[in-house]
Amino acid sequence: MLSFRYTARDPATGQYVKAEVQAENESAASKLIRKEGLVPIDITLADKAATGLLAKQLNRIKTKDKVLFSRQLSTLINAGLPLVQSLRNVNDQTTSKPFKVIINKVIADVEAGATLSTAMAKHPEAFNTIYISLIAAGEASGTLDKALERLAIQQEKDADLISKVRGAMIYPIIVIFVMLGVVGFMIVKVLPQVQVLYDGIPGATLPLITRIMLAIANFIIHQWYIVIIILVLLAFFTTRWARTGPGKEVIDKLKMKLWPVGPLFVKMYMARFARTGTTLVSSGVPLIQMLEITANSVNNVHVARSIDKAAEKVKGGKALSDSLQNDPNFLELVPNMLRIGEQSGSLEQMLAKTADYYEKEVDDQVKSISTIIEPVLMVILGVVAFIIVAAVLLPIYGLAGQSFTN
Repeated sequence: MLSFRYTARDPATGQYVKAEVQAENESAASKLIRKEGLVPIDITLADKAATGLLAKQLNRIKTKDKVLFSRQLSTLINAGLPLVQSLRNVNDQTTSKPFKVIINKVIADVEAGATLSTAMAKHPEAFNTIYISLIAAGEASGTLDKALERLAIQQEKDADLISKVRGAMIYPIIVIFVMLGVVGFMIVKVLPQVQVLYDGIPGATLPLITRIMLAIANFIIHQWYIVIIILVLLAFFTTRWARTGPGKEVIDKLKMKLWPVGPLFVKMYMARFARTGTTLVSSGVPLIQMLEITANSVNNVHVARSIDKAAEKVKGGKALSDSLQNDPNFLELVPNMLRIGEQSGSLEQMLAKTADYYEKEVDDQVKSISTIIEPVLMVILGVVAFIIVAAVLLPIYGLAGQSFTN
């Protein structure tokens, strides 16, 4: 049961009433309020703060929760249970509170006569375009259980793909942060001791590299608040810029071109395009609609633009394989496999094989990056260590040389 805060009008007195009511969903809350002889005006979740947090948490609905939801609903529908009863049973098994709120709203809309796809379309934060399109196709063809099963498989594959790419990024990021921590400690704690040593010797001059490092250290120590402000502002404006059109274009291009992660991202986009296409085509979604949905799912503006261009060519009567041929954002194997599928009437199978191939390639690329990046990071660490050691030891060797001369 959920707690709803409502504002209602009493028709007898004309006064407004504000109170709370416990109900399964907003529709049930409205019925309870009307039973009290009141006319509901506004109904919201009771805790405003919780509502604000809920809006943020809705985007954090875990993939495993949606996969479990899809599989359980598919099994229950396949077993012959009515849709609303299936949804209620699945909702009882759901542990995610934000997801339960959404499912409750979907149930209320379905009970009111809406189709499942229409009810889910009201919650894009939980059910994306692919999900809605497959549900709609399943409803139209009477294969809703199969559509849900395909959705679960597609979500698992996509989550696995993203997990592998993130895994490839974790190691270098950790090494870089450790390196920055060590450098910061040496600059702030060790180098100032060298300056103290030299200050006690008349006429002694620190080497240039040590003076530069000390200037940085003094700035960090005495103007630390400025450093923090600069870092916070830099992170804030960079994040905001990255969400704008020009920023996203630059970042998405870097993802595809930057060594050594560029090939990894390109293969991930190819795998995502093929896997999403397989799921949609197998569910009976028309080719043009499949391309439009896939363009929104690849999460790269340049690849999406290429898919949109291909869709326009397909509308003009051109084959999809020819539309993607020689496109700089697509690897050559994709249109070649599509051509085989078009000629043999097995587009779905060829898309599936393409997805399998590039998912395997992503796995191999992750291992390759791990192999390549280790020596590169070692070289970078070596250079940084040399600079720090030089800044610390050169003054000491200079003092030792002066003592020996004297």
